Amino acid sequence: MTDAMDERVVQTLYGDLLDAWNRRNARDYAALFWDDGFVVGFDGSSHDDPERIESDLGQIFGNHPTAAYVGKVRSVRFLNADVGVLRAVAGMVRPGESDLFPPANAIQTLIAARRDGEWRISVFQNTPAAFHGSPELADQLTAELRAELRGERGAPGELDGRIRARTYRTLP
Repeated sequence: MTDAMDERVVQTLYGDLLDAWNRRNARDYAALFWDDGFVVGFDGSSHDDPERIESDLGQIFGNHPTAAYVGKVRSVRFLNADVGVLRAVAGMVRPGESDLFPPANAIQTLIAARRDGEWRISVFQNTPAAFHGSPELADQLTAELRAELRGERGAPGELDGRIRARTYRTLP
């Protein structure tokens, strides 16, 4: 049986993943994955195993100014005592800006697994939240993520440089 502590651990993995991305730290990002873990990126690219994840992200961080994530956990549920599925939404703030870039809004899924008492990420998928044919849903998501962003700001109009995922338990 899972408990609130397991749910917090899965949420923390998600927060640590976004934090490592926001710090542009490929090593810390990759270290969150099991050896057979993988990432499906926003553009559909796939990165398998931590070594490849670290290498690929290192190249991305080294060659591109990446936007920072702000994320919100929608739910965490467990398939069994050792496998948790986290659903989240996320937006991105481009370097030098203080507001979301709505075309980069995403729906994210993280699958965490516990092995020998340790939780790590098995799968992370980042899917564009295009909502084709439903612009009102895209607008609603942007408004929701902007509220999260405002909650993470220091002084008005200023980002603190460490936009962390806000995680909480979504009640039914």
